[in-house]
Amino acid sequence: MFEAFELGRTISKEEFDAAEGPLREALLEAQMDLKASKKLAVVVIVGGVKGAGKRETLGVLNAWMDPRFIDTHGLREPSDEERERPAMWRFWRMLPPKGRISLFHGSWHTMPIVHRAFGRISNARMEREMERVRDFETMLVHEGVLVLKFWMHLSKKLQKKRMRAIEDDPLTSWRITKQDWENFERYDTFRKVSARAIQLTSTAEAPWILVEATDHRHQLITVGRHILEHLRARLDAEGTPRPAVHALPVREVAEEVNPLRVLDLGGRIEKKDYETELERWQGDLARLTRTKAFQKRSLVCVFEGMDAAGKGGGIRRVVAALDAGRVKVVPVAAPTEEERAQPYLWRFWRHLPRAGSATIFDRSWYGRVLVERVEGFAAQADWMRAYEEINAFEDQLRRHGSIVAKFWLQISQEEQLRRFEARAETAFKRFKITDEDWRNREKWPKYEAAICDMLERTSTEDIPWTLVPAEDKYSGRLVILRTLVERMREALEE
Repeated sequence: MFEAFELGRTISKEEFDAAEGPLREALLEAQMDLKASKKLAVVVIVGGVKGAGKRETLGVLNAWMDPRFIDTHGLREPSDEERERPAMWRFWRMLPPKGRISLFHGSWHTMPIVHRAFGRISNARMEREMERVRDFETMLVHEGVLVLKFWMHLSKKLQKKRMRAIEDDPLTSWRITKQDWENFERYDTFRKVSARAIQLTSTAEAPWILVEATDHRHQLITVGRHILEHLRARLDAEGTPRPAVHALPVREVAEEVNPLRVLDLGGRIEKKDYETELERWQGDLARLTRTKAFQKRSLVCVFEGMDAAGKGGGIRRVVAALDAGRVKVVPVAAPTEEERAQPYLWRFWRHLPRAGSATIFDRSWYGRVLVERVEGFAAQADWMRAYEEINAFEDQLRRHGSIVAKFWLQISQEEQLRRFEARAETAFKRFKITDEDWRNREKWPKYEAAICDMLERTSTEDIPWTLVPAEDKYSGRLVILRTLVERMREALEE
């Protein structure tokens, strides 16, 4: 793969000086158009071998454009806060909002490559990691991010020469470490592993651009022109219609196999028995979250359900069993301007809990395949791909060690109407009922179809949905607590 990029391509200083001015002007103009449009974000990844001028390239890009609207990130050892979240969490937080550019010196590709080169992970594991990276980048592209990836290549002989020169200069010697020389001793291994990683993650939507780093002037002009070409093409294409997505029609779910309609809503429990059971399950949950094992894990709870199904009451009973300082409830409403400027899942990524803590989502990322689908807030292309993206996101949580529990609270249309009317007549509950809630009742069949699709496509063996019969609030709350306790016991005993 790299043989064609060891030819020693160069350009003269005169050629560079002639090209630099117009290129800088065009890049700055494109950046200002990007800032004004706020239609997309730009991620530029600069990877490659040590000594290939990655740091210098990022410095020049900041000089050629306006650095006030650029965020530059250098890969470093993860902090304690970052280690307590999924590996991708640190990068999710670095994503630029629409209208801005983020430059990455190293990225989400780096550590799997390093771990494989040192034999810390198997080849199969590295390939799985690269597949997840590819899916992540595809999601970014679909969410309006221009992903540009540059791999700076040097021959082994030239890399050694560059590293020696950097090390011998008192002003730059700090940049070469013992670890860098250990990596150099594995040059051939790194070359092979990197080539495979590039092959697995170079897609039509986010291809790798291989850059010969023999001559710094040639390298800078190559990178700058590629950024300009792709950024200008995307800016000029904004506003053009998206390709139509031809999905299979929503199928009618037979009543006898519809999970919502076959759910037994008739269960009841007396208040006295409920209070006894509530104390039991809350106590069990409290003790589990105080175990040594849980201090290395985290808990993520998702509450979804029909309007007035009792999500708030269920959440309050869970929160009552947890340490107030280690639990956060995230009520999800319409996205803010800040959130709309980021990929859809970003507003949920940033609330993920640290080890030993819990986050409870009162509605969640499933809004894309429910309310956004039914109300037409999301294009069909977006909610159709959301199933796969959601499953991938939750799988990241699971692999990191988070315990994920998802609850769908179900009530009948008749019970919902009764609760709506009761809320409207009770002064301190009127805030819970809106005109939108009444309108949504008319779309019950559409929501039911969307829910059935959601349950079928996102209830996995590792992270299943729990259907909660919530016609009787007492019974529903106990189902939630008992399920959480059972799920945590199983996870903590692994």
